[in-house]
Amino acid sequence: MAPGRESIVKGVVSPLRSVPGGIARPDYVGKKRAARWQGGDIHDAEMIDRIRVSARIAAQALAEVGRHVRPGITTDELDRIGHEFVLDHRAYPSTLGYPGSAGRPAFPKSLCTSVNEVICHGVPDDTEIHEGDIVKVDITAFKDGVHGDNCGSFIAGEGSQASRQLVEVTHEAMMRGIRAAAPGRQVNVIGRVIEKYATRFGYESVRNYTGHGVGPAFHTGLIVPHYDAAPDHDDLIEPGMVFTVEPMLCAGSESSHEWDDGWTVVTDDGSWVAQFEHTILITDTGPEVLTLP
Repeated sequence: MAPGRESIVKGVVSPLRSVPGGIARPDYVGKKRAARWQGGDIHDAEMIDRIRVSARIAAQALAEVGRHVRPGITTDELDRIGHEFVLDHRAYPSTLGYPGSAGRPAFPKSLCTSVNEVICHGVPDDTEIHEGDIVKVDITAFKDGVHGDNCGSFIAGEGSQASRQLVEVTHEAMMRGIRAAAPGRQVNVIGRVIEKYATRFGYESVRNYTGHGVGPAFHTGLIVPHYDAAPDHDDLIEPGMVFTVEPMLCAGSESSHEWDDGWTVVTDDGSWVAQFEHTILITDTGPEVLTLP
């Protein structure tokens, strides 16, 4: 989408950023794996109020990092900005130290920066952002025992018409998916709506990475696909549920592979990707977006 832009390659990752001792860590930090969430996906009013706070911090952090996306900045500098913003609000950046799977290393940074063909889980490093790049920033805040999670796609500079369309369509797909999340419906309606809209533009919706329940656990057992998964994923949407809707749309094929860092996921064909994510609450009358600044 940006003629002459080379493929993204692994850069140099800076040392771990420190977190003051007075800021509470999620229980998975320093462990080989995150404990399986044993609770449900419906939360009481007191917990929802706490999630609102974390979600708002995450949204404000995303907006702050997004303001700094420009040609010449490194993804590591974006990580520093997000890290300091979250700490300034007495919260913990949830991705920092999140355990990898199957013996892979813990995530070493405070947010994910996934550039162009990187679908998700990009590790901030000394990679320099170029004019026209699509930079996906995924940042989560943990405060008072709960998480708030969101992601946005930012174009460095003006960008091409094709990249702008990809970003705009992905945001609209997310919003359509959110609006479909009405009490009494099945979770799979969300992905059906997202995929139907994406295919109008020839985009593919990533299947291997999904939305999820969020709150006391970074990821609960609830899975929210962004494609038409029916008759599977037929969980009933109920008031009090909190989960993410986070479609990743590819301009080419959604087929992907993971780098040897154990985290970074890229498209096989090098096609570019956009992603947006909100944490939402299901109320008696419909969905409410919690990750708003």
